[in-house]
Amino acid sequence: MQHRKIVVVLKGYPRLSETFIAQELLGLERAGFDLILVALRRPTDAKRHPVHNEIKAPVHYLPEYLHEEPLRVVRSLFACLLRPGFWRAFGSLAADIPRDFTRNRVRRFGQALVLAAEWPEDVGWLHAHFAHTPASVTRYASQLRGLPWSCSAHAKDIWTSPDWDLAGKLSSARWTVTCTKTGFDRLKKLANGNSSLHLSYHGLDLDRFDSFREARKQHDGSAPDEPVIVLSVGRAVEKKGYDTLLEALALLPGDLAWRFEHIGGGEELERLKALAQKLGLDGRVSWRGALAQEEVLEHYRRADIFA
Repeated sequence: MQHRKIVVVLKGYPRLSETFIAQELLGLERAGFDLILVALRRPTDAKRHPVHNEIKAPVHYLPEYLHEEPLRVVRSLFACLLRPGFWRAFGSLAADIPRDFTRNRVRRFGQALVLAAEWPEDVGWLHAHFAHTPASVTRYASQLRGLPWSCSAHAKDIWTSPDWDLAGKLSSARWTVTCTKTGFDRLKKLANGNSSLHLSYHGLDLDRFDSFREARKQHDGSAPDEPVIVLSVGRAVEKKGYDTLLEALALLPGDLAWRFEHIGGGEELERLKALAQKLGLDGRVSWRGALAQEEVLEHYRRADIFA
């Protein structure tokens, strides 16, 4: 990539559940790229991970709802009307509206107007994280500014976006990268040879974690005072399948010593707690809620689970 100053469009920032994006942003900065982060909405998490504090890029927020900042949107509209790319972007919106006749579609175009009108100096590239709403805003903004863009497609965005929407974005983006083989196969089929598509698995910087040098006792579930700990960190949302996990745990032999520890918030939390109680697991399950990385490590160091 020739442009070393990049606008990165995100749905929200910072988010506890998106450490993989934060780690990628930090990696790009360490590689010498100058980033400007643009989020479609302000953060809703009360906590943040240490990695977010290491990222130096400034963060700008677009109006989450257009009616909340009408003057900003109107100013942006008039600023973009005279740009050569306005009618191209508006033509894309006109083609999209019949297939997605929603306020959300208009909102993304309005956010793109604000992004294009308030464009930072000396930036020649846009990158969107997620192929649904962030990519919609980025695609319109790239047309308004006449600049190239790229996209990272991850999980839900690949499987819940309609085929026509994904195909249009794939053909518009300079390149698209995704992190799973199944997602790559779906996008490759939709791209139909008309776009540059790459598969890149997420990696981990192991230097961020303590080494496990000490000999540790192997718990096999035979001792009631030394249960096997099943630890899961993730949002309590339907797509994570925690209901299936609880049902599987309920099938374990009654004399096996184990505990399930869940870390994360989410709208399914109360339903999952009720399910655990219904399955007779409430005495073996702990719901820790949303925690930052250092809180997780400190808790489990005290519990002698991590070195």
